[in-house]
Amino acid sequence: MAKKRKEKNFSSFLNNPIDFTLLITILLLLSLGLIMVLSASSPSALAESGDSYSYFSKQLIFAILGIIAMLFISKIDYRFYQKFYKHAWWISIILLALVLVIGREVNGAKRWIFVTKTLSVQPSEIVKLLMIIFYAGILMKNRDELGLYGKGFFKHILFLGPIIGLLLLEPHFSSSMVIIGICSIMMIMAGCKFSHFASTGSIFGVPAIIGLIFLAPYRLRRVVTFLDPWKDATDTGWQVIQSLYAIRFTEDYLEQD
Repeated sequence: MAKKRKEKNFSSFLNNPIDFTLLITILLLLSLGLIMVLSASSPSALAESGDSYSYFSKQLIFAILGIIAMLFISKIDYRFYQKFYKHAWWISIILLALVLVIGREVNGAKRWIFVTKTLSVQPSEIVKLLMIIFYAGILMKNRDELGLYGKGFFKHILFLGPIIGLLLLEPHFSSSMVIIGICSIMMIMAGCKFSHFASTGSIFGVPAIIGLIFLAPYRLRRVVTFLDPWKDATDTGWQVIQSLYAIRFTEDYLEQD
């Protein structure tokens, strides 16, 4: 009996449906990314190692491993993660604290844990996924209270405090904003009132963000550069200008067609 039940569970695991629209979209984006890597890195790779495909090959291997992992994870019932949503928050705290202790400082920031000289892990990327799992679980558990300010909005937004605090110590301002945005959208979709976000954000959130930007000069430079990248076209404005060139060339190409 137990053997039959195990075979049935494994069979249902393999037969879980796949969202082919999402799968094709991911594969197209992945293919485009690999093409861009090859196009951008082949001259440098040829000069450094004599193999113009060295960077591309490395990314291709990780892409294949990622596809295999994605297909396996897609077969797992999403309700499985609900059992461990509380662990997701604690694991996030541990990972972000760990990078501050054993992470390697690069350009004044500790964001990476190096496993080997060439293999590294960025905990903040893992934390993004873990926070989605955590908020999905806790919002479903407390869905009847989400419309209230104290038990709904304020109680749940507090869980972001230690996470964002540790990210800012790295510092990693961009990941902080992404995680705040993701969790806020999840809370609103689950039933928290937008007015609670608007009122609290305008009183505390906006001044805090402005303060963080002005406390770190490079953050302010990024904002100014984005508004006028031509002031420093060869340094801070270079990426923005190249993006504008790419958009312009695409428009010209489409007009010719």
